[in-house]
Amino acid sequence: MQRSSAVAGQFYPSQPDVLRQTVEELLPKVPAPQPVIGVMVPHAGYVYSGAIAGETFARVQIPSRVVIIGPNHRGVGHPAAVFPAGSWLTPLGEAAVDGELADTLLAECPGLSADPEAHRFEHSLEVQVPFIQVLNPQAAIVPICLGHLRLEDLLAIGKALGGALARFGQKVLLVASTDMTHYEPGDIARGKDHLALDRVLALDPEGLYRKVCERRISMCGFMPTVLMLAAAAELGATTASLVRYGNSGDVTGDQTEVVGYAGVIVA
Repeated sequence: MQRSSAVAGQFYPSQPDVLRQTVEELLPKVPAPQPVIGVMVPHAGYVYSGAIAGETFARVQIPSRVVIIGPNHRGVGHPAAVFPAGSWLTPLGEAAVDGELADTLLAECPGLSADPEAHRFEHSLEVQVPFIQVLNPQAAIVPICLGHLRLEDLLAIGKALGGALARFGQKVLLVASTDMTHYEPGDIARGKDHLALDRVLALDPEGLYRKVCERRISMCGFMPTVLMLAAAAELGATTASLVRYGNSGDVTGDQTEVVGYAGVIVA
């Protein structure tokens, strides 16, 4: 099955040459990108969060397989939905879905379910694909779209996911797609977001889940981030580093009501 782009021309350019140039300009030159376990990157329109996403992606090696985990903003379909086979189209061409890896995850991770419908209009995963296509045109993806899940269920899926990837025997990059606080003044957003980021940088998935819920932090992809951190723990992660934090007001010049963005590398 083939998924057509849903937000080309909205979140990022729809013309292939313009999109490629845009992504290349958002990717700073890094002398030696490093192999890592995972990244956390934002998913707003490229004009707002693309620089932070690009700076994060540029620092890491993109292997031949990438698992992209994002939130289900529309609430459609299964709450832990895998796009199981086929390809995703962007203006840059087709990104193959790794059916072998998807089948492995569906078989070994109770709680995941094959459900392409959940992905049809979701932007949080799609906006990451052009970065992957530019950095490694041969990379195949496995998209996972998450609705609302209990902490214990997320941790169980994350543990199973990490174990399955460890047994898979080939390098896989985990990408957690999330924006941070939504539509609050810049200073308030910054304070809340750093409470969440402290837990991310501590490699503490349970603490992140609880902190977001307790402090009502509108981090839309905290569940994908919890899942990524739980899987990364199974894969031996020992460090997490903040690449950059910012918000939409840094672009617009208006800090009265912003959306926060952060890039994190987990290794």
